[in-house]
Amino acid sequence: MKFIAEIGMNHNGNFDFAFELIKQAKISGADIAKFQLGWRDKKNEINYIDDQVINNLEKWCEYFEIELMFSIISKKALTMIKKRNFKNIKIASRTLKFDFDLAKEIISLNKNTFISLGMWKKNDFPFKKNKNIKYLWCLSKYPTEPEDLIGLPKKFSEKDFYGYSDHSIGIETCILAASRGADIIEKHFTLDKSDQSIRDHTLSATPSEFRNMVNICKDINKKINLGV
Repeated sequence: MKFIAEIGMNHNGNFDFAFELIKQAKISGADIAKFQLGWRDKKNEINYIDDQVINNLEKWCEYFEIELMFSIISKKALTMIKKRNFKNIKIASRTLKFDFDLAKEIISLNKNTFISLGMWKKNDFPFKKNKNIKYLWCLSKYPTEPEDLIGLPKKFSEKDFYGYSDHSIGIETCILAASRGADIIEKHFTLDKSDQSIRDHTLSATPSEFRNMVNICKDINKKINLGV
């Protein structure tokens, strides 16, 4: 299994604070620290990321031995990423809905690509089966409440979903997804759930919660692989 700590904009516009978030994500068992590129990204907005910020994020992730990944949400963001050699890339739910041509361009890079389907309303997947594409079941409601999760796959492999991208409060739904065969769990990550700078803090996991989630999900996954 792999675990993505979605730091997103939980740095609150202070990218020096991202150093500590990356560090804690690694300590908490995350394999990937993820940020959003191309969303609320004007100079006076919370998520303004230029090449120097990316350089720092790369340096810090390398130092803490955790992979850096971005959700690409604009053409400008894709141009910035193309100059670098990232192993994985993410297509956010909103990109599929509002800029499908951008999503197609990202797919054409032939990189390992995670795609969240939180806003995808069609029965068929947006792209034909491809070894580079890994679909994540998702619901773009913040926070996602229990009754919203009726459609969560009973068995992920049978639905061709590779994993689960979570927006619920707590870690229980992530554990449920792991018990149903999800091989990737993406969960928002914060150091303070009471922070009201942006809504994502509330539905995020703290380091202790994230670590508990990782430990439980890995054990479940081992039992599944044993045939339990």
